[in-house]
Amino acid sequence: MTAMRTTPAARARRLVLHLVSILIGATIVVPIAFGVLGGFKDNGQLSTNPLGLPDPWVPENYTGILTSGVFWRQLGNSTLIGLATVIVVVGASAMAAFIFARFTFRGREFLFTVFAVGLMFPFAVAILPLFIILRSVGLLDNPLGVILPQAAFGLPVTIIILRSFFRSIPAEVEEAATLDGCGPFAFFWRILLPMARPALATVSILAIVASWNNFMLPLVVFTDQSWWTLPVGVQAFQGQYADDTARVLAFVILSMVPALGFYGLAERQLIGGLAGSVKG
Repeated sequence: MTAMRTTPAARARRLVLHLVSILIGATIVVPIAFGVLGGFKDNGQLSTNPLGLPDPWVPENYTGILTSGVFWRQLGNSTLIGLATVIVVVGASAMAAFIFARFTFRGREFLFTVFAVGLMFPFAVAILPLFIILRSVGLLDNPLGVILPQAAFGLPVTIIILRSFFRSIPAEVEEAATLDGCGPFAFFWRILLPMARPALATVSILAIVASWNNFMLPLVVFTDQSWWTLPVGVQAFQGQYADDTARVLAFVILSMVPALGFYGLAERQLIGGLAGSVKG
C-alpha cells in the first residue's frame, strides 16, 4: 500500500499553521517567563539586563511575599469566593438547564432566550446600580455581595453549556430510569449529573477563573482590606511598591499560580466538556 504524498500546498499550509501556533505560544509564554525571571532580579538588573537570566538571583522577592500574612489572606479570600460562586452558579444552572433541556412547556424557548441575552449585557454597565442594591440590602463588606452577583452573571453561559449537554443524553436513558421507578428529580440527581461530569467540570472551571480574575466587583464591595481578593491585592501592592518593579512582578506571578495550576489539572475535562456541549 503506497503512502499518500503530501502536496506542496498542504506542506505550505502545515508550515503556516505551525508558525502561527509558535507565534501565539510565544505571545503567552514570553511575558510569563519575563515575569518569573524578573521576580528573581532587583531593579538594577531589570534596567540593565531585562531579558537575561538573573545575576545574582534574588529569591527574597518571592520569599518575602510567601512569608507575608497579607498574601495568604487574600489567597484565602479569592479561594473562598471562587468556590462559593461555583457552588451557587453550577447548582442553580444545572437545575435550570435540566428544565430547559428535558421538559416541554409554553414559553420555554422565550425564557431560554432571556437567559441567553444576558451574554450581551456587560458587567461594567451594571456596577453602579449593583452597588446601590448591595448597599440597600447591607451586603457591602460581605462576601455574599461578590458571590451572588458573580453567580448571577455566570448563569447565561453556564445554562447554555449544560442545556446542550443535557439534551445530548438519549431519551432512552430517561425512559429506562422511569421504568426503574426514578422520578424526574431522581433521574436528574442520580443519573444525569454523573453523566454530565465533563460539562460540570467545564462550567466550574469557567466560573472559578472568572471569579479569580474579577477585579471591579471586589474593589467596589470591599472597603475592609481584610476581605480583599488577589486582583485587588495586586493593585494595592503595585501602588505600595511602585518603585520596586521586581517585587511587583513576583507578587503578580504568585497570584497567577493557583489559577494556572487549577486550569492545568482540569484541562482535559474542560476540552471534553466544551466538545460535548458543542456536539450536543
